[in-house]
Amino acid sequence: MLHHSVQRVDVELGPRSYPILIADGLLRQAGRLAAEKIVPCQAAVVTSQPIARHYLDPLVASLRDAGFDPHPVLVPDGEAAKSFAALEPALSDMARAGLDRRSAVFALGGGAVGDAAGLLAALFMRGVPYAQIPTTLLAMVDSSVGGKTAVNLPQGKNLVGAFHQPALVIIDPSTLATLDDRELRASVAEIIKYGIISDAALFDQVATGRPSEWAAIIRRCCEIKARVVEQDEFERKDIRALLNFGHTIGHAVEAAGGYGGWLHGEAVALGMVAAARLSQRHANLSADEESRILAAIARHGLPVRWPELDEAKVWEIMRRDKKFRAGRMRFVLSDHIGHAFVSENPQEQDVRDAIAALRH
Repeated sequence: MLHHSVQRVDVELGPRSYPILIADGLLRQAGRLAAEKIVPCQAAVVTSQPIARHYLDPLVASLRDAGFDPHPVLVPDGEAAKSFAALEPALSDMARAGLDRRSAVFALGGGAVGDAAGLLAALFMRGVPYAQIPTTLLAMVDSSVGGKTAVNLPQGKNLVGAFHQPALVIIDPSTLATLDDRELRASVAEIIKYGIISDAALFDQVATGRPSEWAAIIRRCCEIKARVVEQDEFERKDIRALLNFGHTIGHAVEAAGGYGGWLHGEAVALGMVAAARLSQRHANLSADEESRILAAIARHGLPVRWPELDEAKVWEIMRRDKKFRAGRMRFVLSDHIGHAFVSENPQEQDVRDAIAALRH
């Protein structure tokens, strides 16, 4: 039975449907909540050392109280978790612990840990159930929802992965208390994105400064993403692609920075600056709204330029992007804040100009 203060968003995907539960204190109730969706079993708790220091013990205790037999599996912190070098030892650890096809995975951490843990769950024994327990704002509003799991290659971000929906998502905003300020600021980039593509009121709310309460904003972002995923779970239409506003160039910037130079949200912020420029030139976004987007990004201490940007390197990485079809780059553009669409209008020179403009 859920406490009345728990906010719930349901992702309706037929037999793959699942709830997103949001409330302070849910981490210590995770075992009971998970047992309503996953038969208690041996389970891998995939996390990284910095997260484990704060949150592994209470999660393990909660799982044990609910009848699970949890086994911690440590992966590197940050984007290093999203690599084949991290996957193999983690899978071997799960096998050595005696996990089998009736086992489960719990992802405890930020977006990179969640992506890696989801792929581990998709691969192990050809697929076992898993739960997402995000501890960063970025993971709470974006990567923990939707079932996209992936690791990176040197040639680009998220090039190897699988669609594998979680059994449930448990979001405890109180874990944000241990998030450092840079990570928190970077996470706001994805909230700005949701506002631009779907909700002008959300954009206005976050554009004025950092909110004091996160639960309602997290819920709204999850609602937007859930509705998009329900319409286009496997990204076979142009609907789910809308979530990529700012990501086409952003992913290339992140890869060019070496997965560590820029945080994901910071790279997305730069990508949104470029996407806003392209939108102003090819989607009738007003100059005033382009300025408002840049101002919102800057207000949260996110980058709007990269003076050391290597334009040629960013372009070469973009050409290998999954969104590059038959030699044409598909961009998500916005004609006004609160609405976006997919376009193939920008030509190569337009895109190169938008990348070059990030230097100034």
